[in-house]
Amino acid sequence: MKILVTGGAGFIASHLVDRLVADGHRVVVVDNLSSGRRENVNPKALFYEVDICDAISLEEVFKKEKPEIVDHHAAHVNVRKSVEMPAYDANINILGSLNLCELSKKYKVKKFIYVSTGGAVYGEPKVLPVKETCPVEPLSQYGVSKHTVEHYLSIFYKLYGLNFTVLRYPNVYGPRQSPHGEAGVVAIFSELILQNIRPTIFGDGSKTRDYVYVDDIINANMIVLGNMGNGEIYNLGWGKEISDLDVFLAVRRALASDIEPIFGQKRPGEIDHISLDSSKATEYLKWKPKVGFEEGIKRSTQYYMKLKK
Repeated sequence: MKILVTGGAGFIASHLVDRLVADGHRVVVVDNLSSGRRENVNPKALFYEVDICDAISLEEVFKKEKPEIVDHHAAHVNVRKSVEMPAYDANINILGSLNLCELSKKYKVKKFIYVSTGGAVYGEPKVLPVKETCPVEPLSQYGVSKHTVEHYLSIFYKLYGLNFTVLRYPNVYGPRQSPHGEAGVVAIFSELILQNIRPTIFGDGSKTRDYVYVDDIINANMIVLGNMGNGEIYNLGWGKEISDLDVFLAVRRALASDIEPIFGQKRPGEIDHISLDSSKATEYLKWKPKVGFEEGIKRSTQYYMKLKK
């Protein structure tokens, strides 16, 4: 199949592109390189340096390549910046995504896979791990923007027959994750510890997230390429909470360091605790994460150590 991957120069989507190419698919990557890196893009994929907010340039790609599948990873993912600049966040995450929806309808795309967030749409759930049926009550503009597109896809499905699957991601980590930004604590901690710089933990270290290694996330994307999961939303996660302090300690152990963290102020818009119940994905997609946290941390830190050599 011919598959268009947005954000394909970024951390997660570049791994997806590698897998798609390895499985014999023809892959088209769209990325504006605002945070992605050109060297991440598989040389066997076609690359277009195009912003999803640029509807005219984006249509040129659709017109020329005529993708059968769109796997939409491109997004503004900085929660703090979404709180400070909600219009900027909405322009990329909502209007950019709408450009893709409209073009997918126009060029008769068979399937639209949308990457949403399980860590931000639910707000502070009363029960953990959280199921897809839990009320959606985001505490950040980022969570609002990502969830809004889920509604648009439902409308495009009902009115125009555009098949879609929504994957609500947990905290994803692994090789190629950038340490330059607010997200990706495994990458951030690794980079700083390797430089013998004390990392900052925002809050008292008790904030928890559900961590899944990138290869497991790619497996879920591969499963829903066909008709599996049409019109459905799936949480992806272990259903386990891991604290910021536990992440720091795991990274420190893997790097054989004895450095101590700095504790800073909690950042606005961040929830305190989240873990995702993926039993629906297990039942209907036969998907389960396989790479345990300690093993994933080992693989990740080995990648950052190699970069330093």
